Amino acid sequence: MSEGKKTAREIIEGYDGPAVRIMEVCGTHTHEIFRLGIRKLLPKQVELISGPGCPVCVTPVSYIDEAVYLALEKSVTICTFGDLVRVPGSKKSLADARSEGGKIHIVYSPADAEKYAKEHPEEEVVFLSVGFETTTPAGCLSVKKAKEEGITNYSMLIANKTMPQAYEALKGSADIFLYPGHVNAITGTKLQEGVSGVVAGFTAKELLTALAVALTHFQKGKPFFVNCYPRVVTEEGSKEAQRLVDTLMEACDSEWRGLGIIPGSGLCLRDEWGMYDARKKYQVPKMEGRANPACRCGDVLQGKCKPSDCKVFGKVCTPQHPVGACMVSGEGACSAYYMYGRE
Repeated sequence: MSEGKKTAREIIEGYDGPAVRIMEVCGTHTHEIFRLGIRKLLPKQVELISGPGCPVCVTPVSYIDEAVYLALEKSVTICTFGDLVRVPGSKKSLADARSEGGKIHIVYSPADAEKYAKEHPEEEVVFLSVGFETTTPAGCLSVKKAKEEGITNYSMLIANKTMPQAYEALKGSADIFLYPGHVNAITGTKLQEGVSGVVAGFTAKELLTALAVALTHFQKGKPFFVNCYPRVVTEEGSKEAQRLVDTLMEACDSEWRGLGIIPGSGLCLRDEWGMYDARKKYQVPKMEGRANPACRCGDVLQGKCKPSDCKVFGKVCTPQHPVGACMVSGEGACSAYYMYGRE
């Protein structure tokens, strides 16, 4: 059978090329690859490693400390996605803050938080805005709407990040990146020079195709970038979302858990929208977060180790009692390894 007529599964299972490390940048890819049993198809020389594709996981400890400070010291109502509530800070999580009287309100979108602020004018409301290019536009829309409606009791504590700088910081950690399809749906397909990879979707067929294409190109020994998710990802991406974010936000340096500060990898509100920046509004002091030294979440996010290499994994650290963010989040690598396998 010719190479062109082989199925994606046959290409993967029959790969006899050099050893290769493929980084799943997206946390959803990590979970889906486990859930679908794709890891069992890989030859021994093909290694899948996890990367910084979970927004909750890469959010630094200092950010949780800031949120706890706002809840307990400034008595604001924190609106947040559920995953962030149990992420440990230096001393306390938001769950701890709630047990001490802090008001923590779970929402499913920034729009929900803005609506809550509108319906509760007597409360100061802060939305915890974390995420990558996919979720940032929704936060911008909530701020824009708040301004249009004259809502002054709403602001965001921002930890939004952009992926290209992280790719550059990690390009020595893997041979191939499995790029997150939903991020590229916003940004488009811009080749990161020197960082080979494929944009992947999320179904079994899409993931198998992406891995087969990656292995086929890798054997050629030249840098490559292939969009294997064309039904969603285009070359230009979402121009409307890009314009919205550019109008309200600008690039800034940002701290990533495990990666440190990456220049230009974060986003913050422009000065003209500063009244919706919680750090400015409440004069939040600079926090120096301290992670639990037993947790290797930072190493996992860099592909330096597997979750199962961590001494506390599955013992002290479980989804019920997480030591680090990677075990808390539904997109975290540690939670995926705990749920599906501990290889």
